[in-house]
Amino acid sequence: MAVFSFATPLIGKTVRSLARLTRHGGSAFPGKVAERLDPGFLARTLAQLPYGVVLVSGTNGKTTTTRMVAMMLEDLGFKVFTNPTGSNFTRGVVSALLQEVSLGGRLDADIAVLELDEAYAVHFVRQVKPRYALLLNVMRDQLDRFGEIDNTARLLGHVAEATTGTVVLNREDPRVAKLAELVPNGTEVRYFGLADDLTRFFPSDDEMATTVAASEAATPTVSSAGHDLTADVTLMRVADHAATFAMDGETYETSVKLEGVYNLYNAAAALAIVRSVVRDAGRSSAVPQSAAARRSSHADQSAPAQSAADNSRLVRAVAQVTPAFGRGEVIDVNGSPVELLLVKNPMGFRLSLASFAPEGCDTMIAINDEYADGRDMSWLWDVDFSSLRGDGVSMVSGVRAWDMALRLGYDEVPVAQVEPDVEAAVVAFVNANPGKPKHMYCTYTAMLAARAALGRVAKVSDAGVGR
Repeated sequence: MAVFSFATPLIGKTVRSLARLTRHGGSAFPGKVAERLDPGFLARTLAQLPYGVVLVSGTNGKTTTTRMVAMMLEDLGFKVFTNPTGSNFTRGVVSALLQEVSLGGRLDADIAVLELDEAYAVHFVRQVKPRYALLLNVMRDQLDRFGEIDNTARLLGHVAEATTGTVVLNREDPRVAKLAELVPNGTEVRYFGLADDLTRFFPSDDEMATTVAASEAATPTVSSAGHDLTADVTLMRVADHAATFAMDGETYETSVKLEGVYNLYNAAAALAIVRSVVRDAGRSSAVPQSAAARRSSHADQSAPAQSAADNSRLVRAVAQVTPAFGRGEVIDVNGSPVELLLVKNPMGFRLSLASFAPEGCDTMIAINDEYADGRDMSWLWDVDFSSLRGDGVSMVSGVRAWDMALRLGYDEVPVAQVEPDVEAAVVAFVNANPGKPKHMYCTYTAMLAARAALGRVAKVSDAGVGR
């Protein structure tokens, strides 16, 4: 323990306040300072939690799924600590902790639900052994950092090896399903999965078809090696803002507020890990009084066992989950709904294009190549943009605006305007065609810049960025 560790919360909170006051440092800077001063702060603080840590990682869907898990557990009466900003390096988690701990270092929570970047998850588990891990998928993303996708799977393998309670894996992703071999004795393995006729909507990286149209026309296939494994939660049907899940031999249908078909599969993942937490809480004799008291206030949850009533309650909680910032978030600008859609790899961009019909909407694409985006943007050539051919793209922006415009040109997609400055582009884009819905596809740092620009002309919720 560092000599002055007792002062870490005070120092960290002071740095955070100064960073906000001077608008420098972003959401992770206070955490970077605290990590340097007191390397044991993270492990020491999280060790206070009676239900431990839920770690969520994988290429796509981390932020939204983490939000789902946290909201569902809160709905069940748990007091949850989470990192909601998408700052998913260990320093981002430390920054979020500094916001929540008392000056004495006390963290008032029952459980932590934390999103971790694939690489930084390895650093995290060296300090903190998660009780639960939810590993979503492995796809080509930031290969300038990870090298190739088998290496990304290897990084997630370190999480599987370090988890002490339950590891929940994507049955349909062969690289993720194979991580079960690394789970230590005494740690349980569970899966979430898809019905046979839905697998074509969620191809693995190896199965990515050349075009969206070809994929939609394809005969449903089940090619994942793990598809025969028994799933704890299975996504059975998808519809417009609705989904059906199978659990314990029963099916449960619900409406959802989330956008994008891929988020319905994320919901199945969230259900699976929450069921594991609830099951263990029901077995535990060390349920904290605070959590027990909160749970008793819910009239229809008399016991945490996984009965049909509990499953129904979990599914109802899914219906209340709203999109995480920048992930299908809708912002009203002068009567026009502006939908922010984060894209960061070929599969994610492909699924977004398939989920959001361009007809009747203006489209903007903003591409940056900062470290948080991944420097290598060659993956844009693996995305099929032909679905945008009919209505064209109104605005292309970001550091790599001209690269994006060239890529669209090869798919014969008309581009009305190219403006590399994101703020100027956002202002011009949202002021054109008042009342017409708009889609904004952005890489991570472009999304933050676009969201900040929107915040100057419209009401944007505080997502905690820079706090």
